[in-house]
Amino acid sequence: MQKVTGNSGVQHIECINPKKDKWRIRWAIVENEDGTAEYMEEDFNHKPSVDEVRKVILDWYNAEIDAEIISGFKWQGKSVWLSTENQFNYKAAYDLAVQTNGASLPVKFKFGTDDDPYYYEFAELEELGQFYTQSMAYVQSVLEKGWETKDKLNFKLYEA
Repeated sequence: MQKVTGNSGVQHIECINPKKDKWRIRWAIVENEDGTAEYMEEDFNHKPSVDEVRKVILDWYNAEIDAEIISGFKWQGKSVWLSTENQFNYKAAYDLAVQTNGASLPVKFKFGTDDDPYYYEFAELEELGQFYTQSMAYVQSVLEKGWETKDKLNFKLYEA
């Protein structure tokens, strides 16, 4: 699987070597004003079924969505790594703070990157609640955008 820049008007599925039964699929096609296009492509040594095409493309979109969730959120201008584990930790800290009416605070989290870490201490329940709510709203927004994109996919284009 690779990202490619090529000519616009590219086919979604194409037999690239009939003698060896080599096929190529393309998706996430973005046509540029200069007559080129950018897209993802994957090669097969057989004609892929629509189910195979669907799996490759949906797996790619799901990985893109996960990557955006994990690394796209910012709190006070700093990157926040929203891995599944971190999301769980943020929820646990928030839930405990709510259950104890803030008695479990302060709680400190590491934001930023390994190369540029940023430690932030939440001392107030309201501020922790804002952080948690914003981070979860971000996750939901990315998921919804991903669902919308995937719902628009037309796999009939791959029935060659």
